[in-house]
Amino acid sequence: MKEIKDAPIGVFDSGVGGLTVAREIMRNLPQEKIVYFGDTARVPYGSKSKETIIRYSRQIVRFLKTQEVKAIVVACNTASALALETISEETDVPMIGVVEPGAKVAVETTRNKKIGLIGTRGTVKSGLYQKVIQKEDPEIQVIGQPCPLFVPLVEEGWLKDEITLEVARRYLDPLLSQDIDTLILGCTHYPLLRSLLKSLVGDKVTLVNPAYETALALGRLLEDKGLLREGKEEEEFPYRFFVSDEEEHFQKFANSILPYDVKTTKQIQIEEY
Repeated sequence: MKEIKDAPIGVFDSGVGGLTVAREIMRNLPQEKIVYFGDTARVPYGSKSKETIIRYSRQIVRFLKTQEVKAIVVACNTASALALETISEETDVPMIGVVEPGAKVAVETTRNKKIGLIGTRGTVKSGLYQKVIQKEDPEIQVIGQPCPLFVPLVEEGWLKDEITLEVARRYLDPLLSQDIDTLILGCTHYPLLRSLLKSLVGDKVTLVNPAYETALALGRLLEDKGLLREGKEEEEFPYRFFVSDEEEHFQKFANSILPYDVKTTKQIQIEEY
């Protein structure tokens, strides 16, 4: 059993956004090892079909299983919304997405029962956040706003740029006009825009970051399955990073947001899995 507990956690996303989830896992479960895969050759996922997202996710899960992971975190809202149900039924590795943890906290947070949701077109269109939230409280109104330009802007590193600010203002104005008091950052790229978004929504709107909630939910899942790693044995490389496109940009970005010095990132041919 100790060997299984010592196995790493697989984390995947369409690109760099899932690093916000990896960061929270590092902070909240520091004893755990991580294998991260960013599908940088095929980002963004948000405008692609459900069938395509399922195919991509299956390939990534097959790759992560070659790394002998003990659990998988689908650190992408689009893949969580469109593929998680299918791929979790196809593997014996415990799996968790980012939608449910974030949705449940939003329900606990809202006071006026008006929740805003920003995400990719795929995530908003899927209706999964609405489904989870209204199962908890049918009286809550969920107002979705697709924000397709955010992922390319984040991947470009334009986190505080004037262009990003203007784009964000245009996306958020329709939500703010409907008196929301809670805003779900429904894409793992979006916490990287947190300070910019907060400057626009002000103190009356609470931002919900599913990345943080997912790390806590992962801890509970590992505990329930008896898979929590005990203690923290120092390892030279507790975290491994893989991408499907060139490594340099990803590695630079990872080093700017992670509490860990990423020295190597390996490019793989994900289509071969």
